[in-house]
Amino acid sequence: MVGDRLHISIFGRRNAGKSSLINAFTGQKVAIVSDVPGTTTDPVMKAIELFPVGPAVLIDTAGIDDTNDALGLERVKRSRSYLDKSDMVLLVVDASGEAGDFEDEIISKCEEKQVPFIIVLNKSDLEMSESVKKWLDGKEFVAISAANSTGISGLTKKITEKSPGEWEPPFLRDLIKPGDIVLMITPIDSSAPKGRMIMPQVRAWRDILDGGGIAISCEPANLQKTLDSLSVKPALAVTDSQVFSKVAPIIPEDVPFTSFSILSIRQKGNLAEMVKAVKTVDTLKAGDKVLIAESCSHHSQDDDIARVKIPKWLNEKVGGGLMIDTSAGRDYPENLGDYKLVVHCGACTLNRREMLLRQAIPAEKGVPVTNFGVLISYLHGVFPRALRPFGIE
Repeated sequence: MVGDRLHISIFGRRNAGKSSLINAFTGQKVAIVSDVPGTTTDPVMKAIELFPVGPAVLIDTAGIDDTNDALGLERVKRSRSYLDKSDMVLLVVDASGEAGDFEDEIISKCEEKQVPFIIVLNKSDLEMSESVKKWLDGKEFVAISAANSTGISGLTKKITEKSPGEWEPPFLRDLIKPGDIVLMITPIDSSAPKGRMIMPQVRAWRDILDGGGIAISCEPANLQKTLDSLSVKPALAVTDSQVFSKVAPIIPEDVPFTSFSILSIRQKGNLAEMVKAVKTVDTLKAGDKVLIAESCSHHSQDDDIARVKIPKWLNEKVGGGLMIDTSAGRDYPENLGDYKLVVHCGACTLNRREMLLRQAIPAEKGVPVTNFGVLISYLHGVFPRALRPFGIE
């Protein structure tokens, strides 16, 4: 799951050896390597296990000194956008090449955004240019030769030293104690992926185990039977948001209760702000525009949550007439300021930095952002209860 990994973006000039570095890290020919400047045109992502840091994703970007034509400037713009989504940056400098303003700008942005960075002096087996010597003076760096796979262990050690201990909050293990039972209500319906669980459900399972808890799962139809079979009440119940109204009456009032989507957005974004934003629903009227934003693309079902169910429930609340659009992927539509409300998914494919950015962009235009699970709990009368485990009302 890419969204759970430490995001390490690799920046540098064309032919600095960014793609070679990814290949050296992975021991595979993941990225195309060429002497032709500008070989990498779009960011390339590669998931790796980086011991002892853990799961990470390396992001190879286009050269920060790309051509000044329209296409080159667009590639640079897209590459620099990854600074906002990165947990760490590797700034690669060609020892035999140039260094100066381009590199200074990346460092300045990292410091501004409080993103840890490492200067990587690549091609250190070659004679160092006067430009690079002057620029490196007084700076800390790690010398490597990506082409020869030398110095990689030293770079890995430096990444370990500089990486945040936990780059995202826990999914739910902070809500339980060792030995606690967590009951997960997981509908297996037409929208469930065949042969597997959805990402937030998988995250919940792992976090329960990491917290020393006991995970129990059932479908909504077996909820009462499952509860009756337990000698002690669950310390927490987690459900799919779509069945909030169906399962809420069955779960005892003294059992803390929430949804996978709410847990996911708590980990990835600012839940408190999304709780405030959901109350915008009370001000909506016919003709208002609402954007339902999904961070990934998937095949739409007949009862799709984003395209069918949420629009239906919102229009029932308002009395009809809402203009509801849906967007999928990492970009918002250009007319974002036209919307009265953005309803965002659980962001399970994004890291926390990117989700916080996706909250901030609409907010700058005065558009509040809430979440699927928060909205559904609000519309289905379980809002206070679903937020109670987090001390938010």
